Amino acid sequence: MADPAKLLVIDDDPAVVEFLVEELGAHHAAAGETSARAGLERAASGEFDIVITDVEMPELRGTELLAELLERRPGQLVLLITAFGSIELAVQAVRAGACDFVTKPFKIPALLFAIERALRERTMRREIVRLRKELGHDRGNLVAGSPAMQKVLDVARRAARSLASVLITGETGSGKGALARWIHEHGARAAGPFVHVNCAALPSGLVEAELFGVRRGTFSDAREPRDGLVAEAAGGTIFLDEIAGMPQDVQHRLLQVLEASPVRPIDGGEPAIDARVIAATHRAIDDAVAANAFRLDLFLRLNVIRIEMPPLRQRTGDIPELVNALLARASRGGAGPLGITDDAMRWLVRHDWPGNVRELANVVERAVALTDHDTIVLEDVQDLETRVPTDPTGDLLASAAARQLPLDEVERGYIRRVLDANGGNVSRAARILGIDRRTLYRKLA
Repeated sequence: MADPAKLLVIDDDPAVVEFLVEELGAHHAAAGETSARAGLERAASGEFDIVITDVEMPELRGTELLAELLERRPGQLVLLITAFGSIELAVQAVRAGACDFVTKPFKIPALLFAIERALRERTMRREIVRLRKELGHDRGNLVAGSPAMQKVLDVARRAARSLASVLITGETGSGKGALARWIHEHGARAAGPFVHVNCAALPSGLVEAELFGVRRGTFSDAREPRDGLVAEAAGGTIFLDEIAGMPQDVQHRLLQVLEASPVRPIDGGEPAIDARVIAATHRAIDDAVAANAFRLDLFLRLNVIRIEMPPLRQRTGDIPELVNALLARASRGGAGPLGITDDAMRWLVRHDWPGNVRELANVVERAVALTDHDTIVLEDVQDLETRVPTDPTGDLLASAAARQLPLDEVERGYIRRVLDANGGNVSRAARILGIDRRTLYRKLA
């Protein structure tokens, strides 16, 4: 039998508190508070598995208590009880983060069932997270031990609880895409699709068709009707990467979509969509708005929750954990080095990393591929001069020429950039590179 849960009952009626504590105490460890404020402070200590609170209380309504408690303890299970039950209030409570909603008069078995269900669902979610990590499928996992990343993750947790638009800014390679996926996978739409769209990499002249779909015969290449990427994200999240690179005419179309207009494929159709929107850019989007290069109304619609990803040089405390995670991923299956020496790790921590996490990942991948040892040593990671740098200014050719790199290194670096920009989509990358998929696979091999 599972250990009894710790319950806190909050109600301004002492008789109700006494009754519930006695009845629930026969099955779980139950305590009570008759003051909403005192109950909130006690609940915020994190001592309890579930907080059971009345809605109508003089000091603080249960829905207000719920919001404030979740602000201080994200993930806390809160069950609301009230004599003024309604569908509208139930929907509001669940949207606000309540795990369940029970109306008075209720029977103790029904309340116990709601408690057990909430505990089972929490256990199931934790098991899913554990299995994802064990199998290496926790794509939304972030290393966030440094104070800078703790602040980012705190905002991201709260953003995940809502469906508000999120704008992520930060240098190239700092992990904006990983943060976007983390928000998706920790939100209410985690079971839905996560569609990554690089707005700057979409073929010129076809941006609108790629995003919103086409009808057959609309133009010469439209042989078959197809949905756009926005429609593919229905029920999930669409991640608009490098949003500042989107053409202005398409910005207007996107704004119409975000303002709840139906998404219509070019030349007909009216399929409505429902996707949570996360956007990102490494450019100074505020300056672009000031210069009228980016629509103010679209910016305001996207900039509901703003998160700035710190560059790796501002979170060097995360580098050891990042390196170990990258080594584990690169060595999955039993092949490759088993660890890294202290002097190699110290060198990685001291390096400036202008290309941020993406550059660090490239260094680790290269070291794993080329090392002759069973542990990564200093010489394996020091040889940065032979690689094409991930330049945050994006001037790859100038940087390569300055370092007099051979052509194959420049080609390899460019292919990696195009693949990264398209979320690893080989077909789309091949089309942009002007080669067929077979040739791209051969170059990747």
